[in-house]
Amino acid sequence: MNEKEKEERYTEVAKEIAAVIEGETNLTARMATVSNILHHAFDHYFWTGFYVVDPEKPDELVIGPYQGTLGCLRIPFGKGVCGTAAATCETQVVDDVHAFPGHIACDARSESEIVVPVRDQSGQLIAVLDVDSDKKAMFDTADKAGLEAILRATFA
Repeated sequence: MNEKEKEERYTEVAKEIAAVIEGETNLTARMATVSNILHHAFDHYFWTGFYVVDPEKPDELVIGPYQGTLGCLRIPFGKGVCGTAAATCETQVVDDVHAFPGHIACDARSESEIVVPVRDQSGQLIAVLDVDSDKKAMFDTADKAGLEAILRATFA
């Protein structure tokens, strides 16, 4: 799938997500819906899900709704790709997870990854969306822009 096709697909998926979650206020339901629709919309998605900021341990992420193989249960801020995205509040696009310093291998088949911070209406970090691929260099600016737009529209 080229960049233009990805952009078009993200636009379609954003509309589908908005239609399905319209009127739903529960965060878990919204996250479960987003992870499911995204996971099945793109062939390069191997693992798709949320790590939520734990209110009891605000410097840790805890597994939330996801699609795919077993995920790590907890990730400290600053550790691995997810923890780095949480600590910096910046989207992380990683072409080769094995070259990322401190990478946490929840599934050894993961080769590339994108992690996008999720903010609530007040701008506070509430989670990160983690998407892994079992192929290297599968995420690009189209994925970054598409996912960031979906998350803003869904959670902010």
